[in-house]
Amino acid sequence: MILKTEDLKNLDRIYRLNLINSISGIKPANLIATKSRTGQDNVAIFSSVVHLGSNPPQLGFVMRPQVEPFTDTYTNILETGFYTINHVTDAFVKKAHYTSAKLKADESEFDVMAIQKQYIEDFFAPFVRSSPVKIGMKHLESISLPNACIFIIGEIVLVDVLDTSVDKKGQLDLSAHKGVGISGLNTYHGLHKIETFPYVRENEIPTFDD
Repeated sequence: MILKTEDLKNLDRIYRLNLINSISGIKPANLIATKSRTGQDNVAIFSSVVHLGSNPPQLGFVMRPQVEPFTDTYTNILETGFYTINHVTDAFVKKAHYTSAKLKADESEFDVMAIQKQYIEDFFAPFVRSSPVKIGMKHLESISLPNACIFIIGEIVLVDVLDTSVDKKGQLDLSAHKGVGISGLNTYHGLHKIETFPYVRENEIPTFDD
């Protein structure tokens, strides 16, 4: 199947939505949690978290176009400057998926989906207790994208990770804690480690067969 610009435009809306959302491959499954200035917390699933740099340590993620009233996640990040990113595992993947529901402003996904929250030291926003990788973020910048989505850039200011998930070089083994990835909008995949290769130097490239 070969589809060009006009073909894509003429596809059924739902078919196109599913195709384009899944065409990039497996994406990370994360729960992003925030808390309002008045203490109302919320948590929602995102599949767009990306690495931006390690020094300073920064991550970014994409939010859908915002029309007032803004979503709770976006409002809380702008008003408080803090949020958390929490890896999803197969143990609570169903609960995580349903956080995509639009709840009332005074309802918390933590409560409705029975997801336990956790506060670590004095960090403002809550974490997901059962997540094996918890990341505390400080908001740095929001950038408007050509499609009206918003790219949120943040600095990692706190990390809580299981010792058993990190090797001597600091590399995370995502399969060790049964992390999951997302294809499209609603299909989840388990992760398993295939191999670890060395840092590539030109004089160390092996000879490959056809």
